Amino acid sequence: MTDSITHRAANKTFTFTTPPSDSPIEVLNEFYWTKEKEPHFSRRKLILAKHPEVSKLTGYEPKTKWYVIAIVSLQFYLAWYLRNTPIFSWKFIGLAYVFGATANQAMFLAIHELSHNLLFKKPLHNKLFAIFTNLPIGIPYSASFQPYHQLHHKFLGDQYLDADLPTYLEGILLSNLLGKVFFAIFQIFFYALRPMFVTQITFTYIHLLNIIIQLVVDYFLIKLNGWHSFIYFLMSSFLAGSLHPCAGHFIAEHYVLNENNKPRSILKDNENISIELVPAETYSYYGSLNLLTWNVGYHNEHHDFPYIAWTKLPELRRIAHEFYDPLPQVTSWCGTIWDFMFCDVNTLWNRVKRVGNEKSGTNINNLDQNQ
Repeated sequence: MTDSITHRAANKTFTFTTPPSDSPIEVLNEFYWTKEKEPHFSRRKLILAKHPEVSKLTGYEPKTKWYVIAIVSLQFYLAWYLRNTPIFSWKFIGLAYVFGATANQAMFLAIHELSHNLLFKKPLHNKLFAIFTNLPIGIPYSASFQPYHQLHHKFLGDQYLDADLPTYLEGILLSNLLGKVFFAIFQIFFYALRPMFVTQITFTYIHLLNIIIQLVVDYFLIKLNGWHSFIYFLMSSFLAGSLHPCAGHFIAEHYVLNENNKPRSILKDNENISIELVPAETYSYYGSLNLLTWNVGYHNEHHDFPYIAWTKLPELRRIAHEFYDPLPQVTSWCGTIWDFMFCDVNTLWNRVKRVGNEKSGTNINNLDQNQ
């Protein structure tokens, strides 16, 4: 399958033909390497210069905690309700998929909000509440997510520091039909385990507290309700990061898919993809699933202003619409998962990468977790 693509940038028009999926491996097996800086810093400066009122949107959103408490309570109720239900019954799996996975995806993304200190004024309060938010996920996760996610923001596309990027091995093994289907089904494991193999972070007392509280709660959940309740939590977390509509945001946010594909240029010495040809590397989605996911679909807006809470992101887009309306958008998270798996031009190579200054495995000791 070969697609012709017309791209307009800097008052110039470029027409390309994307390579078919059976092209030689040396044609396909590269990311979009560039020396150009990520676009969010410069766009933030331009928006603030033209719309200084945007700065008034920054700050935490106190009402978010009440929604989180309600969802955590719902998950514990459903875990209790299913305590005697066979695990492989339609009832158990159906409730885990429809309610459990949706709820736990919301908890993943509530922890995302907390990682930016957007629920409470004090950073410590956000960290502690994230541990509470973590409870229905079943495994300790919140304390590690924050530093890795901040690296993703500060070093977007960095080959060593951005653990959101697929590794070279993933690209080699999974950039085929079966590999992409496998990745889409089990992507939650890639996002959970990949960071540990890419960059190490400092283990703190918050990590220890996260582990201890999660294990204690899991122990009493199993002791009081049995294993089925605990498995409900784990199944909800797995399905939340698998073939679930809300899981489409994982791929939609930064993969260069479909008509946004452009020819690659392997970065060697002075070779580079020029600024006119670097594809957009962050994509927003403005559909109804944002109602279930704290507006994470407003992803360009979020990367431009990570200190604006989810309730204010639509207002940011309204104020600065001339900056966001021309950008490529994702219209369907379900469609994104489908296109990623079954469209030949979409592979795990389709990410923008930058040469990092740190060696792989560097321990990040000075990461500011309060920003």
